[in-house]
Amino acid sequence: MVIRLNTGSALGARVTVSKFSDVVAMVALVSRDVVRVGPLGLPGEWTLPAQAAACVVFANGSGSPRNRFVAAVLHVHRLATLLVDLLGEDEADDPALLTQRLLEAIDWLRARNGVASATSRPLGIGVLGAGTGAAAALQAAALRPAHIQALVLRGGRTDLAPDIGRVQAPTMLLAGGADAEVLRQNRLALHLLHGEKRLEIVPGASHLFEEPGALDAVAHLAADWFVRHAAQRLR
Repeated sequence: MVIRLNTGSALGARVTVSKFSDVVAMVALVSRDVVRVGPLGLPGEWTLPAQAAACVVFANGSGSPRNRFVAAVLHVHRLATLLVDLLGEDEADDPALLTQRLLEAIDWLRARNGVASATSRPLGIGVLGAGTGAAAALQAAALRPAHIQALVLRGGRTDLAPDIGRVQAPTMLLAGGADAEVLRQNRLALHLLHGEKRLEIVPGASHLFEEPGALDAVAHLAADWFVRHAAQRLR
């Protein structure tokens, strides 16, 4: 299914970047911890909202303002987040290495929490990836179908995921209408995915979704997808 989103709609207007502090203030948190993840002790941040429904691992760096804004919106929707720097400053942006580190982060998360919510019920895991991080998310889902319940790929390099056809997790592809190459790749990916899938096109948005309302729309679409699938498809 391909959907074009009107970023001037109520969906895109629910939260704006200029109101980031208001988003943070809306959330009741159980904990927000600086953590060291996996065998290498990768730096990250684990945030657990009250009555969390699921958790989302970001397959990109923890310090990105875009990631932090999206994470804040996910918290409003009762989604826990793990933001982790999967690569060191001197390491190449390699999809295979990203996949390995992402799997280590997921293993760490499962071992740390069980993955447990405030009710001690294990939480389903979703992965949000952008760029080459999207390829890593697809590869990780292909390798660990029982551990990843949902994917959201923002401006993703889906062409770098050779095992995309093995992915079972429900997958949402998010592409900017002005990001012609990624949009082309995502249309191809839509045909290669065999599970539940959806392509959302944000009109006029570029690769980084920097246009007014674009990132807001991305954040809410991602939250809705994870609540629908990661919270309900726990294995």
